[in-house]
Amino acid sequence: QVQLVESGGGLVQAGGSLRLSCAASGSIFRLNAMGWYRQAPGNQRELVATMNVGGSTNYADSVKGRFTISRDNAKNMVFLQMNSLKPEDTAVYYCFTNGLALGSTRLTDYWGQGTQVTVSS
Repeated sequence: QVQLVESGGGLVQAGGSLRLSCAASGSIFRLNAMGWYRQAPGNQRELVATMNVGGSTNYADSVKGRFTISRDNAKNMVFLQMNSLKPEDTAVYYCFTNGLALGSTRLTDYWGQGTQVTVSS
């Protein structure tokens, strides 16, 4: 199995910045895409940003130009630098990866427990 642990959430004023980190551990054979989703109260979980092993990225339109995703493949980590935060960015942010565990032949989606990001106006 693969475990994901997020860190870096918190409370920040509008216009501020936060950096989220996520570390994958466990019986990892290969991690493909890694990224971040978020879920605000009453809303469905939505994609924020993803990055594949080769470095190609995909961002939600609402965060383009403000958020930057990066990853350290050697350490099985993914990061999300969030700048110019807005109150509408308030949500629980979930780390995500799609990968293969040791001994498995099936690609599986794995999720972290989530970290709260609150942006005050």
